[in-house]
Amino acid sequence: MKWSWKIGEFAGIGLYVHATFPLLLAFIALPQLLYGGDVAEAFTNIAFVLVLFLCVVLHEYGHALAARRYGIKTQDITLLPIGGVARLERMPDKPSQELVVAAAGPLVNVAIAAILFVVLLLAGVTVPSLGLGLGNESFLEQLLTINLVLVGFNLIPAFPMDGGRILRALLATRLEYARATRYAALLGQGIAVLFAIAGFFVNPLLVMTALFIFMGAQGEAQMAQQRSALNGFTVGQAMRSNVRTLGSREWLASAVDSMMSTAQQDFPIVEDGRVVGMLTRDTLLKGLKQFGAYIPIDRIMRRDVATVDADTPLVNASETMQANETTSVPVTHNGTLVGILTFESIREFLMLQNVLHARTQRADEMRIV
Repeated sequence: MKWSWKIGEFAGIGLYVHATFPLLLAFIALPQLLYGGDVAEAFTNIAFVLVLFLCVVLHEYGHALAARRYGIKTQDITLLPIGGVARLERMPDKPSQELVVAAAGPLVNVAIAAILFVVLLLAGVTVPSLGLGLGNESFLEQLLTINLVLVGFNLIPAFPMDGGRILRALLATRLEYARATRYAALLGQGIAVLFAIAGFFVNPLLVMTALFIFMGAQGEAQMAQQRSALNGFTVGQAMRSNVRTLGSREWLASAVDSMMSTAQQDFPIVEDGRVVGMLTRDTLLKGLKQFGAYIPIDRIMRRDVATVDADTPLVNASETMQANETTSVPVTHNGTLVGILTFESIREFLMLQNVLHARTQRADEMRIV
């Protein structure tokens, strides 16, 4: 995710913090520090938020490690002021898998709450005082309460919360994936409308939450529709096979000539028949601006380039491209470059499939008449 800094790594998954995250800490501490408040209390509040976000990190790692069980990699986990985001390489293939991955996060918070509950009991804290909001809860009691709140909030049956994904997974055991998503999204948007109405009378923050839920449900429905459209096709059917390649020791001027003489925007860099890098349009423009046209391509090309096999399901390749935030990927077959897959080629392929499908439908209707 852009504007994020890496702060660590666990289980091979990078942990990042977004640039806006420190603003949350400043929002919590500055009012007390600037207006003569209790400095110790300000730092206690910051410590509580940091520990709370540690619970959020564990929640996201619950999703990530559950996804790994099904061979799904997690690109990274990023902390935002509103919570955490785990970027999965792709969505689980089966409803049962999505159910496990979605439920894993809230179960981590349940486990944390259970551990805190036992610790408090052993410390002699009476059970009725736990999480009742009486104003005199200890640090651990507040942490127990907030973990239970996280469980309840995440289990709301609305996208993009875990409850929406759990509902979609349950519906998908009986319905087609896109239809299950549409029903879950409609329910989520209905809940968002109720939140918005309540927000005008109870708390304005509910209006912001409602907008977050409504847009998340809409985005999930669109993604599911696209996933359904891509299902059943392979990368080889949607790739561009007439691909111009470049050598790593060629000048950038050669890439400029290739871009001007073709419609191609991104170029695989090939040496001895093997893909060794990628030169994208944006990288080329930045290189020209910084170095000029007469430097070798290997000075600026991307080297960490993953290829995709032509027989790979198109839906999986598309989701991987989205997760990696890349607009194109070289396509190989038996180790040999055979094409390039781009979002533009996917859109054009889907457009042609829609035209062919409409033509087939008209032909079937004419035969029936």
